Amino acid sequence: MPASTCTIVVEPRTDGRFRATCHLLPDAECVADTEAEARAALERALEFHLRQRALADDNGNLNPIDALFLRLRREGRKAFMPFIAAGDPDLPGTTLLVRELVAAGASLIEIGFPYSDPIADGPVIQASYTRALAHKLKLDDIFGWAESVREPLQGVPLVGMVSYSLVHRRGATAFLDRARQVGFAGLIVPDLPIDEAESLSALTAERGLKLIHLVTPTTPPERAARIARLSTGFLYCVSITGITGERDRLPEQVLEQLQRLRSQTDLPLCVGFGVGKPEHVRMLRDHVDGVIVGSALVRKLEQAGKKPIEGIARDVGELARSLVTALNVPVEV
Repeated sequence: MPASTCTIVVEPRTDGRFRATCHLLPDAECVADTEAEARAALERALEFHLRQRALADDNGNLNPIDALFLRLRREGRKAFMPFIAAGDPDLPGTTLLVRELVAAGASLIEIGFPYSDPIADGPVIQASYTRALAHKLKLDDIFGWAESVREPLQGVPLVGMVSYSLVHRRGATAFLDRARQVGFAGLIVPDLPIDEAESLSALTAERGLKLIHLVTPTTPPERAARIARLSTGFLYCVSITGITGERDRLPEQVLEQLQRLRSQTDLPLCVGFGVGKPEHVRMLRDHVDGVIVGSALVRKLEQAGKKPIEGIARDVGELARSLVTALNVPVEV
């Protein structure tokens, strides 16, 4: 793609290496041992530049989710995206978990808005929501918490997983304005059908927020293509049929699903539901842009009340580190 946009000039240097340049990036040059390597390196730099330009708003600003995936693609790395519920075991505990997940290498953190009637959540996440709601957690408590957690996040994007009922009850405009104000970069609204999503899509786009949609193994190809067109930030690829929860193995069909989706969209593809073991991550890492892990981490919080939250957070961080290591194999120097 970049090579057809401008002419790449590769010239030999006096030291025997090669220097590649292009007029689209006058300040950039790539030097390598071979002509092909220099050209390939500059093509990658051009792709990054063109993607960044296409995703930026009128002022040249990028949403943090777009910036994240641009950077990871340039580095050849994948996103580790943990899920936790706000307020389980309490909001200070959620902050401690966020600190631990950031330290473990989280690329993006997904925050669940507890709701009494979850749509696709398995028993582990349902129980987490129930524990949070038992403390009379309110929507404004979550927004206030999100605003206070910017420093612990250290620039890691925050995405909300929220039922449309909560958005509708507050009013979409008011909900999105507040979400943007407190630092959310995007939302996942799993119970919003794609046929009814255009209005919310327009409202999120006006505010620079991303609206991430889900594709399941049973989504027909034509509908999956439509979902991909409306989704922004990334496409949430559900790996299994059914509810969230831990699995011993992921179905091999998920790789076929990813291959088909890759031909339909250039959005980052991120897989969730059932992902919780290093072997799951190793199976997926060459086919995805990110993995989403929820139940395996949230299960650790079942020990709240029996074990100090500091110890639980360390357990969560230990599992997260093992998954990050499996996802992005350290490069030997």
